[in-house]
Amino acid sequence: MSTAQTTRLEHDLLGDREVPADAYYGVHTLRALENFPISGSPISTHPDLVVALACVKQAAAQANAELGLLTPEVAEAIRAACEEVRSGELHEQFVVDVIQGGAGTSTNMNANEVIANRAIEVLGGAKGDYARVHPLDHVNRSQSTNDVYPTAVKVAMHFAIERLHTAMKSLAAAFAAKSEEFSGVLKMGRTQLQDAVPMTLGQEFATYAVMVTEDADRLAEAAALIREINLGGTAIGTGLNAPRRYAELAVAHLAEISGVRVVLALDLVEATQDVGSFVQLSGVLKRTAVKLSKICNDLRLLSSGPRAGLSEINLPPVQAGSSIMPGKVNPVIPEVVNQVAFEVVGNDVSISMAAEGGQLQLNAFEPIIAHNLFESVTHLTAACRVLEQRCVVGITANTEHLRGVVERSIGIVTALNPHLGYAAATEVAAQALATGRSVPELVVERGLMTAEQVEAVMQPEVLIPALQKRATPVRDV
Repeated sequence: MSTAQTTRLEHDLLGDREVPADAYYGVHTLRALENFPISGSPISTHPDLVVALACVKQAAAQANAELGLLTPEVAEAIRAACEEVRSGELHEQFVVDVIQGGAGTSTNMNANEVIANRAIEVLGGAKGDYARVHPLDHVNRSQSTNDVYPTAVKVAMHFAIERLHTAMKSLAAAFAAKSEEFSGVLKMGRTQLQDAVPMTLGQEFATYAVMVTEDADRLAEAAALIREINLGGTAIGTGLNAPRRYAELAVAHLAEISGVRVVLALDLVEATQDVGSFVQLSGVLKRTAVKLSKICNDLRLLSSGPRAGLSEINLPPVQAGSSIMPGKVNPVIPEVVNQVAFEVVGNDVSISMAAEGGQLQLNAFEPIIAHNLFESVTHLTAACRVLEQRCVVGITANTEHLRGVVERSIGIVTALNPHLGYAAATEVAAQALATGRSVPELVVERGLMTAEQVEAVMQPEVLIPALQKRATPVRDV
């Protein structure tokens, strides 16, 4: 310790450095702090990753203890330290920037040092007394960054995906509930923003429920792919410095500790360099974002007005919309979801380029892949919850206005065509377009149908073929 007792001296291959005395991290983390002042966001920004790192280190310690590579005392101290990190303690000590060179080495070293120093304290020692528990010789035993980091990212991503999956199922259920509520509300469907044929508002919202449900299924499929890990492959997948049986023991312990059904990859050399499962996941997240954004575009358009737009539905007012226009209320919830979608699409481009940039036996750019994936999953989860709770559940329909639009629409003549014949229907459509009068009014005036007959045809169950309801089960993650 220095005379001021505010730092402690640590050593690495570059020489000696003073580390803050109360820090659980060490010299390797200190150098990373100096080297990567990039985003200003430490890895603790992604708590799932910190927890997953502790899960991996605990699994490794237990496997090493079973193989006689760690004493029971040291293994137990490491386990205790990892349990604390998994419970949320010491996260503020995970300080290296999320964007870093070295393929995640700085993140792995940060974890090694924090866990080692806490384990030293468990054994009654002082931080930096690495003769008791060493960050590399003990905490990182039988490991390399190149199997620890991607394994931790995959476990952490699974934690995050579970929350997104739950949020998407809940959002789909909210749209389905609105579909039932609006099942009898007649409206005009549109193609290319032009009148098409009648439908119900319930059908429109049912579509949104199906869209979100389908993507929840795709997310479950992507989650299955990321459960394949390369733990035990060490540097390039050959397993150098990891004893026989270590990989299977460590993976089994990790599955038990994390609750994630991880499996060992069949080819660890391939698994160490291939980030295809991350690209696949990012693609699913982009698909989800694009479809959510399209839904939000619809909600904004359908609620446009209130006097000069479509004004078919009303979004719940959540805040004043203007500093200059009194009474203005904007569709701010769909707008924020749109922006999350734009971010996710951009993240997918970064992930794709980082995956393509891999060379030979390792991809050095996994930190940016991981960071962007966490941002996409986390923000999409929040967006789904906000869209459901602050928007969808409070949507109301302008039922009379919607029916009036149907009656005034030229498109309604398509439904009357079987009763009028094509020639007569064409004449009615032309007259309605020229005069601005409604199709039902002109049909009755021309004596082509009675008012009662027109009213019978105008019923939703007649205008719209009955839907065959089918179950849309959502897969578990």
